[in-house]
Amino acid sequence: MERSKEPRALPALLSRRSVLAGSLVVGAGVLISGCKPGMSGLLTGADAHPGDYPTVRAVEFMGRYLAQKTGGRLGIKVFAGGQLGSETDTLEITSFGGIDFSRVNFAPLNSMEPLTLPFCLPFVFDSVSHMRRVVDSEVGDEVMASLEPHNLIGLCIYDSGARSFYNVRRPIAAPSDMRGLKIRVPASDLYISMVNALGANAVPIPFGEIYQSLAQGVIDGAENNWPTFVGERHYEVAEYLSLTRHLLTPEALVMSKASWDRLPPPDQNLVREAAKASVVEMRRLWDARVEEAKAAVEASSVEVNEVDIQPFADLMRPVWDEYITTPAQQHIVRRIIEMKEE
Repeated sequence: MERSKEPRALPALLSRRSVLAGSLVVGAGVLISGCKPGMSGLLTGADAHPGDYPTVRAVEFMGRYLAQKTGGRLGIKVFAGGQLGSETDTLEITSFGGIDFSRVNFAPLNSMEPLTLPFCLPFVFDSVSHMRRVVDSEVGDEVMASLEPHNLIGLCIYDSGARSFYNVRRPIAAPSDMRGLKIRVPASDLYISMVNALGANAVPIPFGEIYQSLAQGVIDGAENNWPTFVGERHYEVAEYLSLTRHLLTPEALVMSKASWDRLPPPDQNLVREAAKASVVEMRRLWDARVEEAKAAVEASSVEVNEVDIQPFADLMRPVWDEYITTPAQQHIVRRIIEMKEE
């Protein structure tokens, strides 16, 4: 989904967005009030992904878990498909207390809390297992705990897969193959810096315009994970998929601190327990979705090539230096690297 601006824009971002967030809270309230009036134990969740996406189904699983443990006293109604706004919108509303839960990629959190930025660095994770090992460790706990001063309770961390480049021109085996390609990126300074550092031309356009832009030659390529490549039908127009696996940025499930504070401690513990259980379910669903997508690509005419990622990673040092500027961030990065597989 869409990504955030860099942390240095925070004061202007908040001043511009406060009015928007207030109006979205009202609109969200209208939607939510039509769900189950008077059922105070029905918590609300927001997700920009479609209803069958693994993160949506994981939070629904969490709601069923809570309902079972409390005899129906607690539950979660998930508004999927961006019904309550974009990830950046719902994150803001959640911090204000207008939504109970919001599932967002880590990138929108960067403008709010700089300690979340190391998880978004290109090539900081070298595999899915490495990423999962990090987010399941004390490193993940510390990063999620850093959100509380921003009126958010970090509950758990989900996958969003390994992102790779795909395009309509040629296979990408080395950074030189990216030279001159117009590559779509989200509206994120970090993504723009990454793609430009690799020699391509970063083109920020909305997610929903990728298919048409590829088909019409507005862009040459884009980058995303296996399920998105197939689910958004990008594989119908992009003939070349190169497995750079440049990003394995995870996703976060956060809860409004105002909603959290209204729960008694036993219910708070139960919410954390349910969130932890939902991670297992999400990963099961995600891994199955990835395999389905790979099978669909294999049956298509798309040319898939493996990539030696080291030459690409070597070009990221200036990008890391630009965005990782504090000792706390550097400490997180060092610990992530120490947990890489031998």
